[in-house]
Amino acid sequence: MRAHAAAILASVLALSGCGAGPASTERTLTVLAAASLATAFTELADEFEDEHAGVDVRLSFGGSSSLAAQIAEGAPADVFAAADERTMSLVADVGVARAEAVVFATNTVQVAARRDGPVKSLQDLVGPGVKVVLCAPQVPCGAAAREALDTAGIEVEPVSEEQSVADVLGKVASGEADAGVVYRTDVLAAGDRVTGLELPGPARVVTRCPVVALDGPADEALAAEFVAFVSGREARATLDAAGFGTP
Repeated sequence: MRAHAAAILASVLALSGCGAGPASTERTLTVLAAASLATAFTELADEFEDEHAGVDVRLSFGGSSSLAAQIAEGAPADVFAAADERTMSLVADVGVARAEAVVFATNTVQVAARRDGPVKSLQDLVGPGVKVVLCAPQVPCGAAAREALDTAGIEVEPVSEEQSVADVLGKVASGEADAGVVYRTDVLAAGDRVTGLELPGPARVVTRCPVVALDGPADEALAAEFVAFVSGREARATLDAAGFGTP
């Protein structure tokens, strides 16, 4: 009888977690990433979690420059993935990176035109009454867009300047604008909501996307593992499917 009672007590303690250490071993990894990486990184985060039991990858997407500013001001983050190297250098300059940033993919700019809208070619961007939106100049997609348009010899006066490529794409897809310059990956992710127009050869600006482990709340090894994962061979199929090029 005494042995039976002891067994019952042991079972109750095991179920309640008493005397058995922490009830959960879950580890959280906070990743801030450029809006253009949303589709690919959402899938990669799921793949990483599948391979790392007990790890919860929390993603936050936005304009690279805005995310870099948040990190510089002390926002807790373990990994940062930017749309270009210039923005990544802002994070490196404040000394919060745990290692050198790794370029894991490339991207190219492309015109996203409203379905059934007036923009059917690059020349239509300067047509009468055509509404074009761009990212702000300090945002990676904005800098790349202006370089591409300048190279193509097209002078555009945007009706608005947005803080992320997602905002540009949203305005085109909703019909608020006739066209915008975004990344090729954003056009692919939008599906039939917009029409993509390629820029001519010299104007096909290529941006290099870097990722880095930060001095955040997660342990250093976990952040480094995520960086190695997204920049490694295993993630290549997901990045290729999203339209990213190799470094």
